[in-house]
Amino acid sequence: MQYGKLYLVATPIGNLEDITYRALKVLGSVELIACEDTRHSMKLLNHFDIQKPLTSYFEHNKKEKGDYIISVLKTGKDVALVTDAGTPAISDPGEDLVRMCIAEDISVVPVPGAAALINALIISGQDTGRFCFEGFLSVNKKSRNEHLNSLLNEKRTMIFHEAPHKLVRTLADMHAVFGNRPISIVRELTKLHEECMVTTLEQAVAYYEDNNPKGEYVLVLAGKSDAEQEAERDRMFADISVKEHVDTLIAQGLSKKDAIKEAAKQRGAARRDVYNEYEKY
Repeated sequence: MQYGKLYLVATPIGNLEDITYRALKVLGSVELIACEDTRHSMKLLNHFDIQKPLTSYFEHNKKEKGDYIISVLKTGKDVALVTDAGTPAISDPGEDLVRMCIAEDISVVPVPGAAALINALIISGQDTGRFCFEGFLSVNKKSRNEHLNSLLNEKRTMIFHEAPHKLVRTLADMHAVFGNRPISIVRELTKLHEECMVTTLEQAVAYYEDNNPKGEYVLVLAGKSDAEQEAERDRMFADISVKEHVDTLIAQGLSKKDAIKEAAKQRGAARRDVYNEYEKY
């Protein structure tokens, strides 16, 4: 018997008109719809007059329900997976179901649509050429700080999801780690109170001291700039001469030639300039 297909169906993140014709067609044709919250998804389906069996699939039942969904697919029936809003399998247990399907040689088909992280990025005013998605930060202080510190030298634009009750703490932690970086704070995408605040971490922390966060947030944080890197290098080597720098590297086992090359790299300077400066002594 031929297996059914798992369709990953993107649903609106706010405005119901953002659903695609293809998404409606797929939701109306599958035998089962797996969703994060059946009550939430039922409102969407009722709006478009789609009547299909639903089953819950979320973080705390993903193993049990994953096995069930696989068993349905193996009978030849098609299943659609949706999340409460946006594209399933992004910061979502749907990724586990996808891996289960791949292991069982079951076809997985994307049905494109809304994704909060992409929509936030394109209106953020931050660099869109290279970016990385970092999802939700941990509620554990140690894990959260380790996560942020691991990104200290990240040059790409960074995108985070955040809940309103954690926003103030997250912005404060980001400011402590990254300094006064540019950030765009996007909330309530495609909804009535959609907003994109282009600001800095310092200004954002000050703003939310007087304004309570409301709605779901996407934070688009600028990566480390060349100017920031140069300033760090200047501070690092402000109190050490070229000779001291090269001699330290030689003491660590490098040849004079390699030490000059490495010192030039670390200082962001031309190798010839470092060589000439070193030879003055």
